[in-house]
Amino acid sequence: MNQNSSVRILFLGDIVGKPGRALILSQLPEIRERFHLDLILANGENAASDKGSGITAAIAHELHAAGILAITLGNHTWGQKEFLNEIDSVPFVCRPANFAASAPGASWVELPFCGKRLGVACFLGQASMRILTDSSPFRAASELLEQHPEIDSWIFDFHAETTAEKIAMGWHLNGRVLAVMGTNTHVQSNDAQVLDGGTAYMTDLGMCGPHRSIIGHKIEARLPSFLQSLPPRAEVASEDVQLRGCLIEADPINLKAQSAKAFRWPLPE
Repeated sequence: MNQNSSVRILFLGDIVGKPGRALILSQLPEIRERFHLDLILANGENAASDKGSGITAAIAHELHAAGILAITLGNHTWGQKEFLNEIDSVPFVCRPANFAASAPGASWVELPFCGKRLGVACFLGQASMRILTDSSPFRAASELLEQHPEIDSWIFDFHAETTAEKIAMGWHLNGRVLAVMGTNTHVQSNDAQVLDGGTAYMTDLGMCGPHRSIIGHKIEARLPSFLQSLPPRAEVASEDVQLRGCLIEADPINLKAQSAKAFRWPLPE
C-alpha cells in the first residue's frame, strides 16, 4: 500500500502479440515500483496475436508470473483452439461472464485485496461484436453482483465495440463496483474519470502493443482490406511498442475509486 494510504490499481488494455508481451515482461517491475502499484490486471485476449488471436495457457502463466494477477478476455477467447482444453488450468483467467454457463473456464476471478474480497470479471458487448452471447451484458453484470453478496467490490472489463454501449454500462454500474474499464478497440480514450457513485470509468484502455500499426497489425497487411476490399491479414506489427491502460486510486476501506487517469508507458515526454 502506498504512502498516502490509498491503493493503486493498474488495468492494462488489450495485450497484442509478442511485442506487447515482451514490453510488459521487461518493464512491469519498474512500473510497479515507480507507481507504487498494489494490483495489476490486464486484458489478454490478443496476447497470442502472433499466432492469430487469443491466448494460450503458457502465455497466461508467463503474464501471471510477471505480476498480472487476473487476466480478462473477450471475443477472441477461443482464438487458440487448444485453449478450450487449457482454460480450466488457469484459474486467474476469466472469459466473458455472459458466455453460456456451460462454456469452459471461470466467469470471474476472486482476489484477496486490502483484507477484503475483490471480484474481477469481463463481459462481452452486443452491439457490432458479431459473436453470440448467452445473455445481455447488463443483465449478466447485475446478476453476478446479486449472486455474490460476499464479494466486497468488483472491477469489470467491458469488452465492447461502441462507445455508447460502454458508457451505458458505466452508468448502469455506477456506485455498485469499483471500476468499469472498456476494452476492445485498441485505441485509448480520453475520458478516464470517477463517476459520482465512486466508480472509476474509462471507455477504452487502449492496447499494449505496436502503435505504428493498424490496431496492432502491420499497416501493409491491413490497409488493402480498406482500399481494395481484400480480406485483412492479421500480421502483428513491431514498431513503437507502448503500453496503455488506466491507473486507479481507491480507498482501501470502502473500495471506492478516488481517481482514474490514463496510463501510458513509456511516459510521454
